[in-house]
Formats: sequence, structure tokens, C-alpha cells
Amino acid sequence: MRDEQTILETHALGKRYGNLSALRDCSLGVHRGEIFGLLGPNGAGKTTLLRLLLGFTHPTSGWARISGLDCEKDSVRVRREVSYLPAEPRFFRSMRGRDVVHFFGRMRGDHSGREGQRLAERLELDLSRPVSQMSTGMRQKLGLAVSLANATPLVILDEPTANLDPSVRGDVLNLVREARAAGRTVVFSSHILSEVEEICDRVVILRAGTVVHTQVMSQLRQRHRIRAQLNGEFPAPSPELAEQLSIQTDNDGRLTIETSGELSPILGWLATLPLREVVIEPVGLRAVYQQFHGDRRE
Repeated sequence: MRDEQTILETHALGKRYGNLSALRDCSLGVHRGEIFGLLGPNGAGKTTLLRLLLGFTHPTSGWARISGLDCEKDSVRVRREVSYLPAEPRFFRSMRGRDVVHFFGRMRGDHSGREGQRLAERLELDLSRPVSQMSTGMRQKLGLAVSLANATPLVILDEPTANLDPSVRGDVLNLVREARAAGRTVVFSSHILSEVEEICDRVVILRAGTVVHTQVMSQLRQRHRIRAQLNGEFPAPSPELAEQLSIQTDNDGRLTIETSGELSPILGWLATLPLREVVIEPVGLRAVYQQFHGDRRE
């Protein structure tokens, strides 16, 4: 039976190119109305997954569905449900920006192209300029305008802030939030950890074509790391509190504590310690990511 709360699902999805396994045994589900992040270095399988979802390539094993439609057998109907921004959007170079917006608008039923023009103005993009005279960042803005203008239930954004200035990246994240507020679902693939951490509700981390971790961001935001320097001996916490903590100490009186629970009871206990200094910080997505991709030589 189809789960009405799930707009996208895959089961044991895989893709091989000869002896190379680009994606292996990928099973995941994306809920309606969430921003779902894809993380992983180049070659991890993110783009292969997106191409399989859109029917641009055929799976070697398993299946994928969007809105209950098989992504391989019903690929044309699937693409009516999806608005897709590739990592490197390309347009006819002889067309002006406004012509590109109108062209894609007509394809989706917006003959005026009004929504695409509005988004282009938000991104401060000059639509009178020909594509051939646009910089890489301008073409990225144009791709964002035409992809987010389409009122599809699912939006797939592959590296949407690449080649953009930091100030514009904030505008893009706001547009993604507005898409979610309008009831749309967004798949957000990016290399920029801070953006994924800020914008996403859930994140999957891929490594060598395999999903190695799924992180609910609301749970991660409750995790904190406490670093302290003690002046005296370390009194152990109560057994109830100790169950919530991971504690490491050294001979120099340095203390590192990690917790995934409420901070209030921990702060009360910390107040009883002979502290010289203390620093409390969120664990953050980078620490989770580095558990699987800590070796930069990958």
C-alpha cells in the first residue's frame, strides 16, 4: 500500500557501469513537505541517484518511485511531478534571459512567465541580457528562477548555490524555505555543510555509492560538546545523568563531555564542579560527516 506521506522512495536501488558500482542498495524515503539533504564528496553517488530518480538512466537493481510512479517505467509522468536544477544548468546561448523564463514557463503552463520573472528580480538577475553574455553565477540564478517557478510538488536542486556570492546564497536558502512553506518537497544536494545544516530537515550521507548514515537535524541540534578545565578532582555525575553523557578526562584536568539531551540538568551539575573554564558548543553536522569522510584523500 502506498504511503501518502512519502513522495519519494527507493528500495535496494543500484547502478553499475561495468565493474564500477556507482550506487548500491540505496533504500530511502522522503516525506512530503520536508527539505531532504544529500551529502557526500564527488563520486559518492549523489548525481547517479538523481539521474535514476528522473529516468535519465536505468537502474541495475531495485526501484525508485515518485508520487507512486515508477521512475523507470513512468519517467515522463514522473518529470511532470518534478522541477530539477542540475549542477551545471545550460541554456540556448542566443536566447535572452526573459526568453528562457517564458520558454520554461510555457512548458509548465505559465504562459506569462510571471513567477520566473519575480524570482529573477529577487535574485537581482538582468533578464534582458543574452545567455551568451551571462557569467556562470548569472546562469545559476537563471536556472534557479526557472526551476523554482514551476509549481511542482517535488523540487530537486543539485548544488544550487554553486558559483554564487555569499549574500545571494542566503536569498536562495530563503526561496527554498518558501517552497517548503508552500507545501512543496525539496531534495537539496550540496557540498556546503553549513547550508545543509541550516536548511534541511533530514540528511543522508553517501560514501562510495552507499547510504552510510541518515541524520534527523532536529536531533542533531540537541547534541552539544562541553570542554572544561578543572581546578580539582572530578566528581562523577549521578547515575541518571551519566546515562545521557559521554565523558572523557585526561591527567591535566581537561574534560570533554558530549550530550544529546537537555542542557538544563547538565548545567546544574557543571555548576558544582571546580571549573577553571568551560566552553559549550553544538556538535554540528561537520562532526557527523567527518565520521564517514574524515580522510580527505578520498
